[in-house]
Amino acid sequence: MEPQRAKATNIRDVARAAGVSHQTVSRVLNNHPNISASTRARVEATMERLSYRPSRVAQALATSRSRTIGIISTDNGRYGPPKTQRAIETAARDAGYFLSTVTLASVVDESMQAALGHLEDQGIDGIVLIAPQAAMLDAFREFSPDIPYVTVDSADRGSGHTVAIDQAEGGRLATQHLIDLGHREIVHVSGPSDWLDSTARVRGWRAALAGAGIEAREPLVGDWSPRFGYEAGLTLAQNLDFSAIFASNDQMALGLLRRFHSVGIRVPDDVSIVGFDDIPESEYFWPPLTTVRPDYSELGRRCMALLLDQLAGNALPPERPITPELTVRESTAPR
Repeated sequence: MEPQRAKATNIRDVARAAGVSHQTVSRVLNNHPNISASTRARVEATMERLSYRPSRVAQALATSRSRTIGIISTDNGRYGPPKTQRAIETAARDAGYFLSTVTLASVVDESMQAALGHLEDQGIDGIVLIAPQAAMLDAFREFSPDIPYVTVDSADRGSGHTVAIDQAEGGRLATQHLIDLGHREIVHVSGPSDWLDSTARVRGWRAALAGAGIEAREPLVGDWSPRFGYEAGLTLAQNLDFSAIFASNDQMALGLLRRFHSVGIRVPDDVSIVGFDDIPESEYFWPPLTTVRPDYSELGRRCMALLLDQLAGNALPPERPITPELTVRESTAPR
């Protein structure tokens, strides 16, 4: 004879143990404002003691909301977008929301339309689009759903629904650091030209050079990979007519460091290098990498705050890009 399964705790069990009505428990679950702090605390403590997990179906029926957020992203292997997604997921869970994620294999209109249809069929309350490429952002706006949404991008189109790292300011910070060290010949190894973050970082690099009266040479356009940095390093090593490099991400900077070491070019004695992203391994490169650090945790919090404002019918706040910080280590030195 099979042992009987323990009966799952329900809302009436919580109400009985807390000494309140089941309607009061429901109001606590749905963050109703007309609940005293002491009652809320007592109900929440009882739910925790009884290991009560509210039914998503019941909550959706009671509030006409699923408390589920859809995330659309791409599988591109880069550090920034997955880090951004994890920050959004953390912020969503902290706000009491579940997540449904669609990862696009290609950035075409049909894929975006299918992704939006899939999420809308689940009755999601809102969408966060992590849009590193212009084509992805354009496809989303072509089929933009009639529900609250936030885009994570650096397109600077002023939609009112955007949260972003100030990528251009990050590029400027990296380049200005090199200028302040006395460098005048500063090469830029950029990311792909169809990536919004890449083009914004190029703008920042050019702006810093122009502000110092330095002419910008054409950037070397890469693909974000260490291999590209390694191969670009061989080309650059053949004509050392520069003293510093701003690489658009830490992975390409890693490839540059490896190639320069193999051909006897010393960093930072011969060439200074700045990266971007501050990946966890950056401080363990040799030499430890000077890089630009975006605050992805703050990005996640702002995404959810903007989405919650829309769900509550609040006026949207003005867009304020998040300013990244420069982390100075040992890969840069005075010229």
